[in-house]
Amino acid sequence: MRADLPQGRRPAQGGPVVSEAPYARPLPHDLAAEQAVLGGMLLSTDAIADVVEVLDGAADFHEPHHEFVYSAILALYARTLPVDPITVTNHLREQGLLAKVGGPAAVHDLVNQVPTAAHARHHAEIVHDCSLRRRMIRAGSKIAQLGYGGADAVASLDVAQAELNAAAQTRENPDSALIGDDLAEMVSELETLQRDGRAIGVPTGFADLDALTNGLHPGQVVIIAGRPALGKSTLGVDMVRSCSIRHGRPSAFFSLEMSRREVQHRIVSAEARIGLHHIRSGTMTDTDWVRFADNSARIAKAPLTIDATPNQTVMQIKSRCRQLKRQTGLDLVVIDYLQLLTSGTSRRQDNRQQEVSDMSRSIKLMAKELEVPVIVLAQLNRGPEQRTDKKPQVSDLRESGSLEQDADIVILLHREDAYEKESPRAGEADLIVGKHRSGPTATITVAAQLHYSRFVDMALT
Repeated sequence: MRADLPQGRRPAQGGPVVSEAPYARPLPHDLAAEQAVLGGMLLSTDAIADVVEVLDGAADFHEPHHEFVYSAILALYARTLPVDPITVTNHLREQGLLAKVGGPAAVHDLVNQVPTAAHARHHAEIVHDCSLRRRMIRAGSKIAQLGYGGADAVASLDVAQAELNAAAQTRENPDSALIGDDLAEMVSELETLQRDGRAIGVPTGFADLDALTNGLHPGQVVIIAGRPALGKSTLGVDMVRSCSIRHGRPSAFFSLEMSRREVQHRIVSAEARIGLHHIRSGTMTDTDWVRFADNSARIAKAPLTIDATPNQTVMQIKSRCRQLKRQTGLDLVVIDYLQLLTSGTSRRQDNRQQEVSDMSRSIKLMAKELEVPVIVLAQLNRGPEQRTDKKPQVSDLRESGSLEQDADIVILLHREDAYEKESPRAGEADLIVGKHRSGPTATITVAAQLHYSRFVDMALT
């Protein structure tokens, strides 16, 4: 009886170590179905193609020697060599595995176990179903060990969720093809991009920024940084509004500073062009109410989740994002803001810089695991205020240099009129793209309509 993890299913990294435990009952498997699958593959190359579409890999087989035979069949098939009991036996002999599968007779017996290869796909579905059940049992056993263990409970919960996700994981569509297979599709995308400038990634809502970055892409971490009260939260809300309200793509905004109602007020103000001070003070005019009525249905149906749970950790946010991705899908995450996050460990690290560094790396791993762009708002230190022009630099990122290292894009928010009331650039803001891992950097000027709690393209003013 095997109790090891299937190949390619590694335990969650960075958490408590869990060991395999013996099981009170035999793990689900169907020996006859496994033999029928391999026998069918030895009889027909068409059966090989059918089986490969169903199984996740050799680890779907319960019997170790069946894994070896399956791998040998695929190795020959991939090289367009003949696949039959003789060639498979010879391949196993060359690999030093023939004795482990029971010798030549064991390979030939697989063909004798199945009268036809016509049902290979159905038999493969039985094998795959048993494999999924074994994954569930193993995950449950590991989760129980974590519950009884002495490790940090929050860290253990994160590992438990990762184990359950791994058990539920099905094969991803492979991103593999000959260069010419989808060339026509690529040309179509290029023509569309050339024609109307539509970004392929998640649109930010700012035309010049989208032109520079081609939208935001899965796995990216985007840092939006600035000094307090310059509009970081407003810019973050602008981007989820663009994603969910304008383009109908699911997003999540995690606010550790504002209440959920405050975030809603900002969204209504920006979308309906109602003065934020009118909403907050309860002095909305008749015109304001008409604008609200005209936009309320569009706002209400947007797939935008606002989570204002206080004192959240990166692990808690990641857990919530996993749920959202399963339930509604998820295309963008915004966290407001980094310095209010905590590590979630039972003892706070004495070195805050190290703690922020660890959280920065955790956010990067979250973006890659969830395959979504993650925007993190962050405060800058007082460096800009000590310079004559007050312009921020990437080196001003507060508390940790790893923020710059882990980020794919760093956007620094700057407003001259925040420092000089009589500035000729009153009402303007600079989005200084100080780091862009996949392209050029630039400074993009937008209009600051903060009375409507929003930034907009200069062309729309």
